[in-house]
This record gives sequence, C-alpha cells and structure tokens, in this order.
Amino acid sequence: MDIKSIIDGNEKFRKNKFKKYEEKFVDLVQKGQKPKVLYIGCSDSRVLPHLITNTGPGDLFIVRNIGNFVAPFKPDEDYHSTAAAIEYAVSVLQVSEIIVCGHSHCGAIAALYDRPDGAEMIHVRKWLGLGNEAKKYIETNSTTKGLSLEKKLAMTEKISVVFQLTHLLTYPKIQELVNAGKMNLRGWYYKIESGDIEYYNEELQEFVSMGIKIEH
Repeated sequence: MDIKSIIDGNEKFRKNKFKKYEEKFVDLVQKGQKPKVLYIGCSDSRVLPHLITNTGPGDLFIVRNIGNFVAPFKPDEDYHSTAAAIEYAVSVLQVSEIIVCGHSHCGAIAALYDRPDGAEMIHVRKWLGLGNEAKKYIETNSTTKGLSLEKKLAMTEKISVVFQLTHLLTYPKIQELVNAGKMNLRGWYYKIESGDIEYYNEELQEFVSMGIKIEH
C-alpha cells in the first residue's frame, strides 16, 4: 500500500464509514472521551486493536510500541512516552481496566535472540532491554531445554506479557487502585494466524483460550 492508497482511503472513509459514526464522533467531541479500558499493544501492523476487539470510537485508549513493553515507573522528568500515556489514562481518564496484549510472530521478541546492530538502532536496542527478563526466564527454565527456537519465541512472547503486568504495578497509582479492587490488569496473547486471543489466568499461571471458562 502506497501513500496515494492511504489518502484515497481517507476519502472513502469520509464518504462512507464516517456517516455510520457521525453522531458518535459529535458526542465524543461535545462530552469528551471516557474510555474505561487502556490497551497497551505492539506497533506491529498486523495487530489492529479495534479490529480484533470489535470496538469503536471512544472505547479504547490505545498505547502501542515495539513489543508491547511497559517500562517500570521511574520518578524523573525525562521523556517517557508510554509512562505518560499510562499516567494520563489512569489519573485523567480514570480507566478501570488495563490490557497488555502480546501477539504471535512478534519481531521485538525475535530480536531479543538476535540483537540489531548499527548506530541507527541505538534506541531500539535500549528499548528491547525491557524484554530481557522474559528471555532470561525462558533460557534458564529447565522445561524449555531442547525446544525449537519457534517454540521458545512463542513462550517468550507470552511470559513477556506477564512481566509487563508486573511493571505496571510499579506505578504507585496503579498499585493503589489494584489493591483497592478498583482496577483490573489483564494479560492477553493474540494469535495473528487464527484471530484467537488467550488470556493469562493468574490462578493457573498460564494462558487460556478466551472462549474457555474456568470454574472456581
């Protein structure tokens, strides 16, 4: 797809799809956005949050970055894009749900096992450090010995989501809300090849298909 196709796509959107949501957009402008869910996902072009969740305008506050990583809370005044979005979602929009959604065939996770070189990739290499815990967990786990790289990557993609959830709990406000039962943190894993989503079941400590209900 080239830039002309994208521009033409906007024209088609204005003439066709916008009409479907016109009243909704007007309402969102007049009353402001009030999403209850913060979705933290990967920048991968194959993973479209609104498409895979069948949501519309105003439903999700979305943060996307390479690897759907969450940097632990750091109380300084440096530039922290993902942290700033998290703070805004939690303190201003007052979301009650945070989803960290990983996915299959993730380039960021693959790069943990084959680090990019070159001065032009300095920020990418630094950012990938947020996945080191997951990689180390897989490499030091006795149950993963002898597994193919493909299976190790899939396991790393999933366990990385769990580590990002722990990073979210380093944010004081999030920890406070979770402890008070006013916020839920959810780990998801989306399979590009099938459209299925698995969620992290904390009780079982494993990812389970979204369609399977666990009896308590």
